[in-house]
Amino acid sequence: MTHAHTLGFPRMGAHRELKFALESFWRGDSTEAQLRDTGRTLRQRHWALQREAGLAQVAVGDFAWYDTTLTLAATLGALPARFGFDAKRLTLSQYFELARGRADQPAMEMTKWFDTNYHYLVPELSADTAFDGGVDWLFDEVDEALAQGLSPKPVILGPISFLWLSKVHGAQSAASAGLDRLSLLPRLVQAYRRILTGLQQRGVQWVQVDEPVLCLDLPADWLAAFQPAYDELATPGLKLLLATYFDTAADHAVLAAQLPVQGFHIDLVRAPQQLDAWLAALPPQAVLSVGVVDGRNIWRSDLGRILAWLQPLQARLGARLWIAPSCSLLHVPVTLDHEVKLDAEVRSWLAFATEKLGELKVLSQGLRDGVDSVAEALQANAQALAARRASGRVTNPVVQKRLQRITADMAQRHSPFVQRQAAQRDALQLPPLPTTTIGSFPQTSEIRQARAAWRRGELSATDYLQRMRAEIEAVVRKQENLGLDVLVHGEAERNDMVEY
Repeated sequence: MTHAHTLGFPRMGAHRELKFALESFWRGDSTEAQLRDTGRTLRQRHWALQREAGLAQVAVGDFAWYDTTLTLAATLGALPARFGFDAKRLTLSQYFELARGRADQPAMEMTKWFDTNYHYLVPELSADTAFDGGVDWLFDEVDEALAQGLSPKPVILGPISFLWLSKVHGAQSAASAGLDRLSLLPRLVQAYRRILTGLQQRGVQWVQVDEPVLCLDLPADWLAAFQPAYDELATPGLKLLLATYFDTAADHAVLAAQLPVQGFHIDLVRAPQQLDAWLAALPPQAVLSVGVVDGRNIWRSDLGRILAWLQPLQARLGARLWIAPSCSLLHVPVTLDHEVKLDAEVRSWLAFATEKLGELKVLSQGLRDGVDSVAEALQANAQALAARRASGRVTNPVVQKRLQRITADMAQRHSPFVQRQAAQRDALQLPPLPTTTIGSFPQTSEIRQARAAWRRGELSATDYLQRMRAEIEAVVRKQENLGLDVLVHGEAERNDMVEY
């Protein structure tokens, strides 16, 4: 029987419950106990959705109050020394100070998670980082799932990826100057061993260990670090699923296959070409989890095509074949259920996290009971996909004709770089090191109030545009007064950079 699972689920809540609970706590309008109750309710709700979709295991550890990498750092005891916190006694208020800063300390650095628009908190390490343990929140969540009669599959970022995504904070210790992060790996691995041992003692069968850095072009010394690290992590009675995503890991399939792990997850949405390399390297008893439902976009999957593609793979691997989204579903909205104002045609093309679990359920049933058992679902899916392809919103004949006229020479530059550089320099008249800003200025309370009033119909479109233009003019004047070279308009008219 093919095993369906998910690498993670959105934590925010269908009605953004976590967002509102966090903001209430930060304002001082609610207690830590109330915030924890909200988190517990959301976890249980999301596990129930996974169980209803027929997943044999529920993802645990994908929940975080702010960021999973920050939570892992708190679990490992790898907190920035500049805050002076005891990781074993870390309160939620202190946790949020790490993420948001305080009067005497700036927040931890935030940067993009690989090529997604999600941002993670960058762990700060030094020669003094002991990795001697911290909060037990992961164990608490595993206990929650077990108490509900669920089979938890903890999700944790692997040690090599954790180190790669961290930075050395030299101000903490003179010994940190020029520190090689890999020199911290032996201590770090022992911290991971303690976590895995604790999970094994709770009866956990599988742990998903994410090593997305295997999809990067890693230096040789980092690749060489995998074998000794995972030799140390091998825990009797506990199975490890080594997960990669966002790109191909085919170049490292042979290396990964030599590690003492019991399964591998690969992203076949972003990199379907890697399958052959993994099938060739796969150990005889190892599980292969294939990411076939796109975890990063909001469109329906082509279930008929995926099912037809999976059938020979199932015939080859049998129960060793697992199916999953390509990556965590963190990157998509929670559910379509509440999108009541969305255009019906567009809505029929979409699949958010809950609907993607439903797609996994159809695929799993089709593999188990045959295509006829899911014929109705496949037909509805095919009709929705065909309607989207035929829609004038998607297929514009004018654009199609323009595309047909594209020739190879259009992709080539028609002048050398030196000439283009000179023309740009003459046109823009910028200094050698021009100054600019990131692009967006703060969304002030006045901007938010105006937008809310416009959406409620209390402010006319003309008045709203006038206010936005006034805000834009104000930020442009401010940049001019500061003497910046490349000006931005501040994005007053949008909630965030991707709204339009």
